[in-house]
Amino acid sequence: MKTAREESVNATIEEGEAKRQKLDQSSPQLAFENPLLPLASYEDVEEEVEERRDGGRVRDMNHGKREGQNGHIEDEDDEDDEDTKAGQGRRHRSIEVRRDCPYLDTVNRQVLDFDFEKFCSVSLSNLNVYACLVCGKYFQGRGPKSHAYTHSLEAGHHVYINLCTEKVYCLPDGYEVIDPSLDDIRHVLNPRHVFTRENVIQIDQNRQWSRALDGSDYLPGMVGLNNIKETDFVNVTIQSLMRVTPLRNFFLIPENYSHCKSQLVHRFGELTRKIWHARNFKGQVSPHEFLQAVMKASGKTYRIGAQSDPVRFISWLLQTLHRDLRRSKKGSSIIHQCFQGELEVVKEIHNKHIGEKKDNGDDCGNEVGNVIMETSKMPFLMLGLDLPPPPLFKDIMEKNIIPQVPLFNILKKFDGETVTEVVRPHTARMRYRVTKLPKYLILHMLRFTRNNFFVEKNPTLVNFPVKNLELKDYIPLPVPRDNEKLRSKYDLIANIVHDGKPGGGSYRVFVQRKSEELWYEMQDLHVSETLPQMVALSEAYMQIYEQQQ
Repeated sequence: MKTAREESVNATIEEGEAKRQKLDQSSPQLAFENPLLPLASYEDVEEEVEERRDGGRVRDMNHGKREGQNGHIEDEDDEDDEDTKAGQGRRHRSIEVRRDCPYLDTVNRQVLDFDFEKFCSVSLSNLNVYACLVCGKYFQGRGPKSHAYTHSLEAGHHVYINLCTEKVYCLPDGYEVIDPSLDDIRHVLNPRHVFTRENVIQIDQNRQWSRALDGSDYLPGMVGLNNIKETDFVNVTIQSLMRVTPLRNFFLIPENYSHCKSQLVHRFGELTRKIWHARNFKGQVSPHEFLQAVMKASGKTYRIGAQSDPVRFISWLLQTLHRDLRRSKKGSSIIHQCFQGELEVVKEIHNKHIGEKKDNGDDCGNEVGNVIMETSKMPFLMLGLDLPPPPLFKDIMEKNIIPQVPLFNILKKFDGETVTEVVRPHTARMRYRVTKLPKYLILHMLRFTRNNFFVEKNPTLVNFPVKNLELKDYIPLPVPRDNEKLRSKYDLIANIVHDGKPGGGSYRVFVQRKSEELWYEMQDLHVSETLPQMVALSEAYMQIYEQQQ
């Protein structure tokens, strides 16, 4: 026999069921499916699979999967779910795709900055990182207990992009957003989609300015680089290498080095694409990720916060890129194709060192009297030029006279006749002669010398031509092969200058914009047009010349 309480409950249930049936009969059938209904709950994966097999409504079923460190596919949605335990397995969910996200108007492109490392701002993890498109912060995961999910609830920010897959999601609802208006964000995140082999060739013909979100205009390829902390030596090196056309074109297309696993190579390629991207949100680039790769690859020899020498840095960078890019130990690379030349070196060793070499079992070469003559071929990526010593005394105005020297005078070091004295590893007389010219010639002036007490800087000015540097008029060059033309004329494309005292100071660079043959002075974020005559009025430290074709 039922109690009064049970009868009351049954009556309430029957009344609710009758009202629901009456409402269903009176409400008209909708001709379209309500897009908000699927947000109420996630259906089980088994039901979704059966629906697709039966020809039901098509949904995106990537299940938020990602590739883990061990190469296995993992469920990205539940990566940060603390309730997942060993032996229980993961819950797979179908990811709904929507084209009508109501939160797209909250996306703030002004705060988006993808130049920094892809680390979660809370957990400092670099796995499965999302960027909030409302505030620009990075968070890990999008599962119910992830940092991005928590941020969406606490801050009310709902639109996130995966920094690896470039997919956009709405949290906490969890659906994927497909909207063409987000393509510009993907292009800024990774501009690899912008550059093709066809349009890369036409980059130097581009004369069109681009506009950043703040309304400022900038030239693609002529953007400033942020000086994070005493990293101007890196900035001037990067800006100089960006003028080397084959090198730039090679790194603009990731497929050229997809076989390479070096982080330094890929970070250099990303930085190259960001510098030449015509649709950046801002008219500057921060080389933060590239600097992190440099610190790791160099064992912190070059690091943020420690000033260094751009000559030593470019030497290390080119050699490291070549080593990482080549497919075999004796293979070539784009680095050697651009910069490698060859010298013939004749070494004269005097008699007091002959006995030491014989005792060590070394080959003494051709012995003439008390002098040993050794001849060898040596490849090079850059040539060092010796400057004449500055005067020791001041003039009547109590000022040091700053001497000047033509570039052709110090190039005589490589004429095969001028003798250069060396003391290490033992005293010898060296003579150099160029036997192969590179497509791009790097010259550096030896301005800094270290004595027993301090580093001294030579202030001698070098007079050099900006165009039409004809080497054959000043140094002997190799005879070209049959059906080949001797290409010995060069044009300057980059000139690095050091300002200030030795051991400190700062670096700036003059670079040429080929589309209009204009010159620009670049110092970190400062970019300004200048006259070609101004390029030669500074203390040149390193130069890159391009061979005329």
